[in-house]
Amino acid sequence: MSGEPTPSEQALADPPAEKHHHVGADTVEAAVRRQLARALGGRRGMVEAAAPTITFTFTYVATKEIRLAIGFSVSIVLVALLARIVQRSTVQYVFNALVGIGVGCFFVWLGGRNGGDQSQQALAYFLPGLIYNAAYAVGMVLSILARWPVVGLLVGAVSDDPTEWRQDPQIVKLCSRLTWVLVVPCVLRVLVQLPIYLGGKAADNADGYVAALGLARVAMGWPLQLSALAVMVWLLARNRTPVSQDGTADGATAERG
Repeated sequence: MSGEPTPSEQALADPPAEKHHHVGADTVEAAVRRQLARALGGRRGMVEAAAPTITFTFTYVATKEIRLAIGFSVSIVLVALLARIVQRSTVQYVFNALVGIGVGCFFVWLGGRNGGDQSQQALAYFLPGLIYNAAYAVGMVLSILARWPVVGLLVGAVSDDPTEWRQDPQIVKLCSRLTWVLVVPCVLRVLVQLPIYLGGKAADNADGYVAALGLARVAMGWPLQLSALAVMVWLLARNRTPVSQDGTADGATAERG
């Protein structure tokens, strides 16, 4: 595992974040890239995020023991956490993985309490991810419809006036497009994984569905996210949007070409 940035992360990278009196002190592109770069953990962060799901899935498929699968997943994350602490590096990505396991375990417990067998409990481990993606997709779409796109809020976070970006319709439009790009991975995950989950719920034995759901979750995790970020980088390069000190587009606008 390496802490080196991925190519997509490097493309999004920007100088350290600083507060500005006006969004116009930077381009919208620079503000977006700086904020999005914080969501990436490099190759190491990606491995730390995917390892618990991979461990849980393969351990359960091999042993059919839900407790053992959870125990191995937690152990993997604790080892990664210890390594981060020893190296004095950020524990954010490991902590996120640990929280995800905790939520998954809660749903496993609920599945057992409702009378589900081990395969149904293992299936329940993946339900929070589906809920998470559906909620994020709905929230981001609503933000676009309300003309307060999520990416615009990220842009506002680098300004003393967090709503200044809304003074320029072109910026709002660009931020809406970028937010739509973030919606797509969430929708695709739900469209692919929800039928697998429902099929497992209806099956007498959900073991095969657990394996399929685990593989789908890993395959549609960071790969989809990085693809979306690559599209965002392309849009940002195509739609340069410098912002003047009064909050209006300066020179080229977001809708060029």
